[in-house]
Amino acid sequence: MVTARVFEELKEAILELDEEKVQKVANDLVAQGIDPVEGIEKGLSQGMTIIGDKFNRGEVYLPELIRASNTFNAAMKILEPEILKRGEERTRRGTVILGTVKGDIHKIGKDILAMLMKTRGFEVYNLGEDVSMSTFLKQAAEHSADIIGMSSLLTTTMPGQKEVIELLKETGVRDRYIVMVGGGPVSAEWAKEIGADGYAETAEEAVSLADELMSGKR
Repeated sequence: MVTARVFEELKEAILELDEEKVQKVANDLVAQGIDPVEGIEKGLSQGMTIIGDKFNRGEVYLPELIRASNTFNAAMKILEPEILKRGEERTRRGTVILGTVKGDIHKIGKDILAMLMKTRGFEVYNLGEDVSMSTFLKQAAEHSADIIGMSSLLTTTMPGQKEVIELLKETGVRDRYIVMVGGGPVSAEWAKEIGADGYAETAEEAVSLADELMSGKR
């Protein structure tokens, strides 16, 4: 009951754009030993989803969207160290190159995935947003990556995922890497169409999928 209330308060803090409140609730969550990942998924992320839907309907505007993102990040500064602390004893499971494709600057979902992968034992290189095809390939080679993960939150930038896979084929290195794709408009059908190895709808599912795909590679 207490846990459910904490999740609800995290969501409310996002909707109220209240950084002071979200920090207080995040600290309460840590103090009470509640799973911070659940706090993100059942509280913070739900609030961000509602704000995103309102933005798409024209009910809130860019300034409110930016303030919501800042509120989310304020909570993450408290929750991320706790998540990493819980996962620091895990065995290394592989190396991941992660980024949002060229032309797309969304980052929240990708950053959550990067953090969760770190807690599950993956070595993660988060390339950030608006990442070019050549950067994905260069960084994958430089870090001897096992997985290339690409996020796209816009239908207009989805083709960028396909272009990276085509470039991997053209340069003869496609078989070196597991390629995973994700993002709001991305689907399992799209992943299959472009020749990706896997697709996941949520960050938690993506981590499980990465582990499963790595099991086949080891």
